Amino acid sequence: MKTNEKKKHLSMTTQILIATIGGIVFGSLVGPWAANLKFVGTIFMRLIQMSVVILVMTAVAGALASQSGKGVGKMGFHTFKWFGIFTVFAAVLGYILCQIIKPGVGITIVDPTEVSEVTVASGKFTDTIVGFFSKNIFESMSAGAMVPCIIFAVIFGIACGTYAEATGDDLIVRWLKSLNAVILNIIKMVMKLAPIGVFCLLADVSGAIGFKVIVPMIKFLACLAIGDIIMLACYLPLAGIRCKVNPLLMPKKFFRVSMLALTTTSSAVCLPTKMEDTVTKFGVSKRVSDFVGPLAMSMNSNGAALCDLCYVCFLSQACNIQLTAPQIIMAVGLAIMLCLGTITVPGGAVVTMTFLATSLGLPVDAIGLLLAIDWFSGMFRTLLNVDADIIVAMLVANVEGELDRDVYNEVKTVEYSA
Repeated sequence: MKTNEKKKHLSMTTQILIATIGGIVFGSLVGPWAANLKFVGTIFMRLIQMSVVILVMTAVAGALASQSGKGVGKMGFHTFKWFGIFTVFAAVLGYILCQIIKPGVGITIVDPTEVSEVTVASGKFTDTIVGFFSKNIFESMSAGAMVPCIIFAVIFGIACGTYAEATGDDLIVRWLKSLNAVILNIIKMVMKLAPIGVFCLLADVSGAIGFKVIVPMIKFLACLAIGDIIMLACYLPLAGIRCKVNPLLMPKKFFRVSMLALTTTSSAVCLPTKMEDTVTKFGVSKRVSDFVGPLAMSMNSNGAALCDLCYVCFLSQACNIQLTAPQIIMAVGLAIMLCLGTITVPGGAVVTMTFLATSLGLPVDAIGLLLAIDWFSGMFRTLLNVDADIIVAMLVANVEGELDRDVYNEVKTVEYSA
């Protein structure tokens, strides 16, 4: 008798969690010998690094090209205004929290004597700004100069969008999206090796410092959790005052979509529920919800911006590198630009970490620690991303005169129809 029972496979998250525990235990038990496994983790990181430049460039350019012309007018202006304000606030808060909690302090991934080899040279501020703009984009790509590449991607994306709008020929926009999809597929393939890479990277670190490697991971997650609490504690009163509604009603209204965000760690999965609740619970018109919701999913990643600065600070502290003022400003700018084209693929976080580390001249050695807890980081990222999107929709609807306070106050009900 034949059976067609499907084989049960462990999810990638479960595999990485097992690899995390196994790597820490194995490294702590065998000690310095575990350093012999580091080369495997290094190969994994290089496989990620080889696609980072083109992936981020196509993501940013494609996102901007697709939105060109769609955000024109008062609603578009106010939407992007709040996107910008919230994202900058999140990035700056992430940096401040890490300076207080210091999640990377206490472990040494790179020998202090090697710091000079990996730290970005700090010349004049004007020289740093000039260096952001490439003379030859292909030279910048081959050299891994990330900032000039992403600035070119912003300009290229806007140019593609305006060209497509003027001529009606969107071939270049579709080509950008297709290329991005192919590179994402490469990342997905490489991420199948993530459990092996994480095991070897953590075994190496644990072999040197033992079980205390767990402490910085907990402190990193604490930065994200506290950041979420502070930002939502600011956002709710802001929306309440500007929209003239009771902010104390918001936590209950956020409950369903927040639980979905925490359990799925995916803004894309939350999108339908978020758009429905924005209309039926918060009183935002469907027109505003349909405009802000999808746009915010890819361009208003407050949680990602908060997390990005925490990545940078963690890596610099773990590698005993003091960030310069230009590097800090660059990190905030990069976090904002990365939110223009959020990478919504499993393993997107490791791409972001690698991109930021390379851009700022930081070693990638400590990324394994962050990748090990990325699922938990994703919970806090997604929660803030989704809840902040609804706040933006409320603020925009208020300006547009399309916020129904009777719906918000539960005096009347409305249906959300696709």
